[in-house]
Amino acid sequence: MTRETYVDTFNHLDSAAAPWFVGWGTLALINAGLAQGKNRSGLLWFLLSLVLGPIATLVLVVMPKVRSKMF
Repeated sequence: MTRETYVDTFNHLDSAAAPWFVGWGTLALINAGLAQGKNRSGLLWFLLSLVLGPIATLVLVVMPKVRSKMF
């Protein structure tokens, strides 16, 4: 494989995958904020969202808010 072919392939993959990475990362940040709003770990849900994506959003929306104090 010549250097020119490698550069062309890399540029093609980079331009096609960039919107997916930006969208997935933005969703992970939104999920972290949503998790913190429900008194859950934002960092944990951020990392889970990087792996699970929209499935993590669905789980977060369905889960109830954790009470901060018992009484």
